[in-house]
Amino acid sequence: MTATTDGNAGALGPLAPAARTTPRHRTTPADGPAAAPGLLEEAAALAARRATDHLLARQDPEGWWKGDLETNVTMDAEDLLLRRFLGILDPDTLAAAARHIRSRQYEDGTWPTFHGGPGDLSATVEAYVALRLAGDRPEAAHMARAASWVRARGGIAGARVFTRIWLALFGWWRWEDLPELPPELIFLPSWFPLNIYDFGCWARQTIVPLTIVSAHRPVRPAPFPLDELHTDPDRPAPPRPLAPLTGWDGLFQRLDKALHVYHRFALRGLRRAAMNAASRWIVERQENDGCWGGIQPPAVYSVIALHLLGYDLEHPVMRAGLESLDRFAVWREEPEGPVRMIEACQSPVWDTCLATIALADAGLPADHPALVKAADWMLGEEITKAGDWAVRRPGLPPGGWAFEFHNDNYPDIDDTAEVILALRRVRHPDPARVNAAVDRAARWTAGMQSGNGAWAAFDADNTGVLPNKLPFCDFGEVIDPPSADVTAHVVEMLAHEGRTDDPRTRRGIDWLLAEQDPNGAWFGRWGVNYVYGTGSVLPALAAAGIPASHPAVRRAVAWLASVQNQDGGWGEDLRSYDDRSWIGRGTSTASQTAWALIALLAAGERESETVRRGVAWLTETQREDGSWDEPYFTGTGFPWDFSINYHLYRQVFPLTALGRYLYGEPTLHREG
Repeated sequence: MTATTDGNAGALGPLAPAARTTPRHRTTPADGPAAAPGLLEEAAALAARRATDHLLARQDPEGWWKGDLETNVTMDAEDLLLRRFLGILDPDTLAAAARHIRSRQYEDGTWPTFHGGPGDLSATVEAYVALRLAGDRPEAAHMARAASWVRARGGIAGARVFTRIWLALFGWWRWEDLPELPPELIFLPSWFPLNIYDFGCWARQTIVPLTIVSAHRPVRPAPFPLDELHTDPDRPAPPRPLAPLTGWDGLFQRLDKALHVYHRFALRGLRRAAMNAASRWIVERQENDGCWGGIQPPAVYSVIALHLLGYDLEHPVMRAGLESLDRFAVWREEPEGPVRMIEACQSPVWDTCLATIALADAGLPADHPALVKAADWMLGEEITKAGDWAVRRPGLPPGGWAFEFHNDNYPDIDDTAEVILALRRVRHPDPARVNAAVDRAARWTAGMQSGNGAWAAFDADNTGVLPNKLPFCDFGEVIDPPSADVTAHVVEMLAHEGRTDDPRTRRGIDWLLAEQDPNGAWFGRWGVNYVYGTGSVLPALAAAGIPASHPAVRRAVAWLASVQNQDGGWGEDLRSYDDRSWIGRGTSTASQTAWALIALLAAGERESETVRRGVAWLTETQREDGSWDEPYFTGTGFPWDFSINYHLYRQVFPLTALGRYLYGEPTLHREG
């Protein structure tokens, strides 16, 4: 059982007043809508002190920070279905999870995939089934509304493939009516189209175990029917016309039909060898904590696949896997009883480097014990062995950091860049150790540059067009193309490491300038959305020596000013990924306001009315305990399809913005 990490566990106590420094900038007071500059600085300094104390109180004794990572109720529903499938679903877990699922239902009976978002068909189907497991009757008002809404949108047949796979495990959907995924895929060489390394690492780790599940087509006895979720229970999967053969959709639909035929006539020896190879691949990639890739979806499918291959639940691999899934559970006490939420992932490395940057930029001394302890913990998390990334970059020496507690197979480029930027803010007692780790990581990061000059999150040149065309891949991004936000963080890091003139850095800068949207902003792949992308790119350009007068910078500044909300903050709804009319539009949030301010401050706009109004919004919306509220989801796993509320974003980014407003852009030094 994992308690929520959003409390004050691991407090180091408040920051002593003598450790704080005074703002570097002072201006003459003047009247203005935000506040007189002197008064605004005082308010910002007070807010920064409160936020610093709040963040310090949340540090774990080992040195790390981790906020809850909230996604949507499909994580909770699938966890219950997994436990039901394995025969280990206990009443207390079921009841606590059901309370959480009910709490997220809309009045119209639906469940969204992000706060304030529209009802989602697949999420609603999965949540409904989970509540049926918990004993909620179909005639209950909240269930009847959900079922009616599902039927009006095509029923289960309209849900995503992954939802229908979960239902097929209990006979609520026919395996024959799902896209085929043969385990022989594991034998395709890395140069062959649609080999497993053509998929992004998260998709790869999910697809390999699912090939085993697809080959076995298991069915457990259904505890109840789901006729109420079909538009026609006698015809739950109405046939769909094939797309023209002239396009990719038509081609892959016909290929899928051929694979269904192959399923019936597959050579037993070849299939057995393929499943054995797939099982070895899975077991070899299990992390020390029992998880796979540090994320929930590959873990649940890996557990199911290995169980189908005969692994007993008491087998060390299975036991460790199930224990790792238990650690994804966040429990909290509510008046109606215990509530259990499942995290799709955990983000301690990411949260720790961002917290370190925020505290340092807000004036905490570089040798403060909290920062040194954080640096020690991050140094202990360095990955120095090769992972799947080496398939595309053989011979590149390893070095870097992952996102999670344990994920040595998949260090990521974004975390590595930000950890380096965090370590360079700390005056560590062993500078040689820091320098060695940073040098290894910077070399690895530079070597992971894709052919177009940019950087992706996990792999290099993972940009194939075919994986997204498969009928199986109807949910989320399954490849890992370069993005502006990751590339910006790498450029910023390389510039601070003195590599601005390195040809790789220059290519990265050129790519960023070419990727600027006509509106002046940059697309945000891993954060919502253009506000995040722009908040990442402008500090990188400034670090690389691009002047504030550069046309690209001026266009970005003008765009940020144009989308500032009337209340002084910034917000951008996740619908901007699906509808350009939403770009830069949304309720003001602490994290997005901070991203905009970080960008504007990097562009030399400190004295602008736009910045003053943004800083005022942060100071006025801060809670008494030094934190900010933020129910809105400002992180992304897959743009639009899978959204994330990082509960620590609302704390670290406002503090970073306030610190840079008070003390200017940070100066990073190589120690020793």
